[in-house]
Amino acid sequence: MSDEERLAKIDAVLPGRWDPPAIRAGAIISLVLAVPLTVIAAIVDSDEAGVQAAFFFAAFGGFVIGAGCAAWIQRCGTPLSHGLLTATGTYAAAQAVFIVIQLIAGGDVNWFGVFFTLTLVLGAGLVGGFLGSRLQSKGIRPSSRAHPGGM
Repeated sequence: MSDEERLAKIDAVLPGRWDPPAIRAGAIISLVLAVPLTVIAAIVDSDEAGVQAAFFFAAFGGFVIGAGCAAWIQRCGTPLSHGLLTATGTYAAAQAVFIVIQLIAGGDVNWFGVFFTLTLVLGAGLVGGFLGSRLQSKGIRPSSRAHPGGM
């Protein structure tokens, strides 16, 4: 079966550019893995820069895993777009909550830090999208689609 025939089957079931269940699954994974680590990094004493960096890069890994999941399980043929949207959307939602909390508490928001971290999260989305794409191209399928009776 050619790629065009597979995409035609997908379009019949799932028209459009986005696969909402895939994005939702990737976002949940990103939120569960990355957000708690981000909160811990913010709470850690600023004198412990190495510890903060470790939590930050662990959170970065959470965004890569969530984006990769969305890219891998999407059925629209656009893994990089799904990875980018998942990582960026999850970061934006979580960061909006953090900013509101900071403003209510009367603190200052480091806008440069917010947008700088956004660029890193975009990179995480690309890496995750690429990894998900590679899994698909190697024929590795999610367990729910591994056999004919699956989704």
